[in-house]
Amino acid sequence: MTTLRVNPITCEGHGMCAELFPERIVLDDWGYPIIDERPIPASLLDHAERAAAACPTLALRLERERQNSPATEKSY
Repeated sequence: MTTLRVNPITCEGHGMCAELFPERIVLDDWGYPIIDERPIPASLLDHAERAAAACPTLALRLERERQNSPATEKSY
């Protein structure tokens, strides 16, 4: 599972991400991204990677959840 996250402190509101990945990113009234944080399907992963790579302030990042990672395992 891969999701897209934005660092609101690093983001300067250039808006390139919304142009490159409009399927999951819209801009607020001030030009800052609002990210749809649902998992990104494989069919859109290239678009997400392109948007993250093009961010001039490196405010976007893709987070990939590893299978069987300690953070996702439940202990009883």
